[in-house]
Amino acid sequence: MRCHPLFAALIIAGSAEAAPLPGPIRASVERVIDGDTFKARATIWIDQQVAVSVRVVGVDAPELSRPQCAAEHERARKARDFTAAFLNGGEAILSDIRHDKYAGRVLARVENSAGADLAEALFAAGLAARGDSGSWCPLS
Repeated sequence: MRCHPLFAALIIAGSAEAAPLPGPIRASVERVIDGDTFKARATIWIDQQVAVSVRVVGVDAPELSRPQCAAEHERARKARDFTAAFLNGGEAILSDIRHDKYAGRVLARVENSAGADLAEALFAAGLAARGDSGSWCPLS
């Protein structure tokens, strides 16, 4: 039995040494977790979808789940709301998709349905940092 090339690419992408899946892959946004992470259903083939957690590659936004101060919590809420509004059409376009360091999550470049880049929009709004920001709390 022959394997369809798209399924073969997904199988290869599942290995630890896989090259990024170039995309574009269209995904329906189900829920925004925080500024740089959301849950989606990615369409991988006709009538075939995969539920996945997506983290925006190269972006560090404050986490809502474990803020270290009130300022970080407020910025995390603003980043989450910004991302939800940015992806308001409910569609994200994923590219350069690869495994994240945490199981069950992928890293991807993310655009909205208009083709605007989410990472660049978060940086421009001052709601995220490139790489790892460390702490979002003001120094005392």
